[in-house]
Amino acid sequence: MARLSREFYNQDTVAAAQALLGKVLVRRLDGVTLAGRITETEAYVGRCDKACHAYNYRRTPRTETLFMAPGHAYVYLIYGMYHCLNFVTEPEGEPAAVLIRGVEPVAGEAVMSRLRFGEKTLTAYRRKHFLDGPGKVCQGLGLSRGENGLDLTGDTLFVCEGPEDIGLPPLEPSGPETVKSGPRIGVDYAEEAREFPWRFWLEREDAGRVSL
Repeated sequence: MARLSREFYNQDTVAAAQALLGKVLVRRLDGVTLAGRITETEAYVGRCDKACHAYNYRRTPRTETLFMAPGHAYVYLIYGMYHCLNFVTEPEGEPAAVLIRGVEPVAGEAVMSRLRFGEKTLTAYRRKHFLDGPGKVCQGLGLSRGENGLDLTGDTLFVCEGPEDIGLPPLEPSGPETVKSGPRIGVDYAEEAREFPWRFWLEREDAGRVSL
């Protein structure tokens, strides 16, 4: 089954954050395939970025995953309740990663809905905001600290070019898209780094930012 190789992640983090847009994130959970198209990312680069957990090569038990070989999952907890999924990038020893901020469901929507909302009905509002935040992505895919350090070239969690790579029909085009960029969210503490335009998202020419 085709998936992004370790070589893909072994590249400049800002470039990787843009290259991941439109690709399909796949999670195997209890024999079920959950998949979503990546629509929003953020880049974090430890050597120069005060918003990165490992800024200036700071090593702690929490940040140790960021120093691993490229192509591993860095999953951490924020506010004591939300998990965030990141992909480790650049050569081993260079702490850097791409945060997955938004995803569009491709497969396993019913399971993802249960993980997000329990038995509540998937209303239009809930569908619009289904997986449009990093905590929502992890909740919908059943990801937690238990997946921290997981190899993204394995069979449990990986990224492929499109749904055809996991035996699904190709996605129907919904109109032209462009890649937009801007400052990252929630990093006001990071001094000059808060202005880095390292958040990237897909925007449809006829409907604004890709939303759920």
